[in-house]
Amino acid sequence: MTTVLISGAGIAGPTLAFWLKAAGFEPTLVERAPALRSGGYVIDFWGLGYTIAERMGLLPEINSVGYRAQELRIVDDDGCRLAGFGTRVFAELTNGRFVTLQRSDLSRLLFNRIAGRIETIFDDEIVAVEEQPDCVKVELKHGGQRRFDLLVGADGLHSVVRKLAFGPEARFVRNLGYVVAAFEARGYRPREEDVYLIYGQPGRMVGRFTLRDDRTLFLLVFATGDATLPDVPGAQKAVLREVYGRDGWECDQMLTELEPTGELYFDSVSQIRMPSWSQGRVMLIGDAAFCVSLLAGQGSALAMISAYVLAGELAAAGGRHREAFARCEARLMSYIQKKQQAAERFAGALAPKTRSGMLFRNLVARTFSIPGIARLAIGRDIADELELPDYSWPSLDRLTSAA
Repeated sequence: MTTVLISGAGIAGPTLAFWLKAAGFEPTLVERAPALRSGGYVIDFWGLGYTIAERMGLLPEINSVGYRAQELRIVDDDGCRLAGFGTRVFAELTNGRFVTLQRSDLSRLLFNRIAGRIETIFDDEIVAVEEQPDCVKVELKHGGQRRFDLLVGADGLHSVVRKLAFGPEARFVRNLGYVVAAFEARGYRPREEDVYLIYGQPGRMVGRFTLRDDRTLFLLVFATGDATLPDVPGAQKAVLREVYGRDGWECDQMLTELEPTGELYFDSVSQIRMPSWSQGRVMLIGDAAFCVSLLAGQGSALAMISAYVLAGELAAAGGRHREAFARCEARLMSYIQKKQQAAERFAGALAPKTRSGMLFRNLVARTFSIPGIARLAIGRDIADELELPDYSWPSLDRLTSAA
């Protein structure tokens, strides 16, 4: 039985583990964090990722924990509506197969599908990789040396597997000139249920979205020419105070809520661009291979797509990794490249760097309420041109029925 070590228990890793198990392989999952991460930002989930979740039997749970936002509203300094549109347009573009949920909730639901069915190692990480003719030898920080037939890096934008097997991150990263931060506050007022509010000034924006259990999520995006970001929460909060400290709307109140938070997401808005995602017995998927950027809104779905296709191609090739890796890249490379190009356009539209750019964004947002306009403007980016292949999954019924 082919053994596969998967690094990363976010979205791509558990998805790959599920489908490899369904195909009869023996996956092992290693995650550097001591437990699954909680909190974080929300994602809009649709398209082929939604289809894969459906095939995993996850839609009832996803719809249970998800949100059905009704409106995106852009506001001014006083909180008055400047522009916006109802989210019905997305429902129409996706035939109703659209939901907003926290990324951590999706990760948890995916992991629950494989919990207890495969070997899972938390609070450990790969520190060395050595490919041999018949296996990959890895050294875990705490678990010592292990041997596997294959190694898959599903460990995100700052992938350790990519660094060890392919080279420094700087060779592959493309910074889009923005920083994104996200955190939650409890008991925040006001609360607008099922409304995503956006406030901005040139080169920066704040989004606020109401969550269950009296929680509120804040998403902050700002332009920066500084490629060196602080990596400790205190310095990161200082940066956010400097950027947003003189802005209107609820920024003062938001920064007050920021101070006590112990879970702050803070990172550059970047893409990963690689000529190939595989090398020998090592393969990358998800953000580790082709991060389209957090602002693209499809990173989780694309991670699931790459995991599904890789597992399917390994099954179709009978575990012959070179053949499977090549077929996976052939199916996905051009599709992913188009998504990355669309993401570059979206980053500038979310937080325009000039007042004229903000006015144009607001004008476009108003036109989305006109029937047919949204389909012309963003239908191409919403639609999935890829068709999921039909693979053989001998153990799929057992995995889904026992869940």
